[in-house]
Amino acid sequence: MRGDPTERSAEELLAFGVVNLDKPPGPSAHQVAGWVRDMTGQERAAHSGTLDPKVTGCLPTLLGDATRAAQVFDDAVKEYVTVLECHRPVPADFESVAAEFEGEIYQKPPRKSAVSRRLRTRRIHDLEVLETEERRALLRVRCASGTYIRKLCHDLGLALGTGAHMGHLRRTGTGPFDDTDLHTLHDLQDAVTEWRETGDETWLREVVDPAERALEGIPRVTVAPSAAEQIREGAPVYAPGIIDSETDEPGTFVACYTPDGAAVCLGTLVGDPAAESGEAVALERVLV
Repeated sequence: MRGDPTERSAEELLAFGVVNLDKPPGPSAHQVAGWVRDMTGQERAAHSGTLDPKVTGCLPTLLGDATRAAQVFDDAVKEYVTVLECHRPVPADFESVAAEFEGEIYQKPPRKSAVSRRLRTRRIHDLEVLETEERRALLRVRCASGTYIRKLCHDLGLALGTGAHMGHLRRTGTGPFDDTDLHTLHDLQDAVTEWRETGDETWLREVVDPAERALEGIPRVTVAPSAAEQIREGAPVYAPGIIDSETDEPGTFVACYTPDGAAVCLGTLVGDPAAESGEAVALERVLV
């Protein structure tokens, strides 16, 4: 079993870690994940959501066994900063038109997308106009996962009556990660090399976080060490093995931890965590 996340060795950190990566322009997110896998010597690495080759920014990447938790990014809120390139001067009512796009919107994926081109809904949590000049506008968008910013810009241009397309796009946030502590591929390579050549883990620990960081915001269930051992073998999470729970709402997606903060599994609450018997959490992913 993994112990306290803050006391893991460098090897353990790489085997169950996450890097808040600053994706460069050029490679695909899949290529970047492959490079991270090779740099860290892990068999697997998983990124937090597809970014087109030209798009830069926040791409949290899970390492080793932490890839089992990749589903936590499926519904994570994303944040972007983008340049809207209008085909005519930005109209005076730009901000009021942009505000109409907050909430549920309909989108059909663009022709070049890898998913079925059917009409679907996506939520725009915030659409903030940061700056405008002549035919350009700088926007900050907080939205549901799977939102196409390129399509949003196109539709916004139609609503403005000017026509528009997306210019530069940068992701500034993914779930609990944002752009305040991003690390480049060069940072990661240098940190790993320094540790391997000198044994100094300082830089590596700044670049690679325990994978538990990716689970922040998910309701927490604390289980006894003995229960964690059983869960590792595939047993459900029974109520008697639960020490504490942040929720008792059935159907809630939760993350289970040992008392020292080590992640054990992901699952769905199916019973009362305070009950004297019965299954409380149905397993979805065992992380140990």
